[in-house]
Amino acid sequence: MKTSKYLAIKAALLTVVMIAAFQPSKAQIFYNTYINVDWQYNVPLGSSFADKSSGWGMNFEGGYFVTPNITVGPFIAYHTSIKPIARQTLELSSTEALTTNQKHTLFQLPFGAVGRYNFMTDRVFQPYVGMKLGANYAQMSSYYYIVKQYHDTWGFYMSPEVGFSVFPNPSQRFGFHMALYYSYATNNGKVLTYSMDNINNFGIRLGISF
Repeated sequence: MKTSKYLAIKAALLTVVMIAAFQPSKAQIFYNTYINVDWQYNVPLGSSFADKSSGWGMNFEGGYFVTPNITVGPFIAYHTSIKPIARQTLELSSTEALTTNQKHTLFQLPFGAVGRYNFMTDRVFQPYVGMKLGANYAQMSSYYYIVKQYHDTWGFYMSPEVGFSVFPNPSQRFGFHMALYYSYATNNGKVLTYSMDNINNFGIRLGISF
């Protein structure tokens, strides 16, 4: 799991750089912007290389209010799904077979642009609808004995979501965020005798907004 941890650290650092670069050069560094930092719980849909739901993920995004209701900006997220595989025999070829138990992991790192339409931006309760578009890096990994076999793959990523932020004091722009999302990515790959064709997920995000 070291690869996932290192990529997660890199993702967080890249997010800080992206958000810092995105801020307008005004006296107030957060003027006319928002930033969300979320924990996320992800549920894979359909047949998946690693189809167990998990909370091993986070989402980072920021946006600038180009109008009083519309925001655009960058995002980056990561998530790891894990699936234990009971001991079985895999026919690798006509002359090769492998008998073992396994642990499958699917690490995802989507990043790109996010657009949102925000409602009631001067209220305590501020709902929105949004869409994320970008690229998705995914690593399929199978762990057995002391061996790790993996496949790196890239794909197109899209993720519509609905959510809301709650600002107890809207003038201070610090509050709580919640969102429901669906995501689709075109990644495909193969590890041992297992294959993956596209990635579908839905989930929930909980965090802070400022």
